[in-house]
Amino acid sequence: MFEISGKIKLIDETQSFSSGFTKREFVVTTGDSKYPQDIKFETIKDKCNMLDSYSPGQDVQVNFDIRGNEYNGRYYVNLNCWKIQAGGGGQQAAPQNEPKFDNPFGNSEEPSAADLRSNSDDGDDIPF
Repeated sequence: MFEISGKIKLIDETQSFSSGFTKREFVVTTGDSKYPQDIKFETIKDKCNMLDSYSPGQDVQVNFDIRGNEYNGRYYVNLNCWKIQAGGGGQQAAPQNEPKFDNPFGNSEEPSAADLRSNSDDGDDIPF
């Protein structure tokens, strides 16, 4: 499993083949550096429609697998997208149905190990 963030450059139409196989390709531009990269991904079968709610210019986070195959003595590599989320360039907002928890330490940072040890008054000596 691999993950990358960037901005959608283009989304192709779904391609259907005589065997019943379908695929849809899209390109994501990564990096704000001097040399941004255009990375082509594909979705296959029932995953093709997950691109319908996205458009070029939108920031996304793409989860994908690397697939390789040989055909007539030539080797090919495909980046097979299985999940895409909006807003990959920044921190994502929590879903509305996800519970929110209050921080007992009164700040927005994660507590340190020392904070956690000093706050456990249950007398449990288990080290994990």
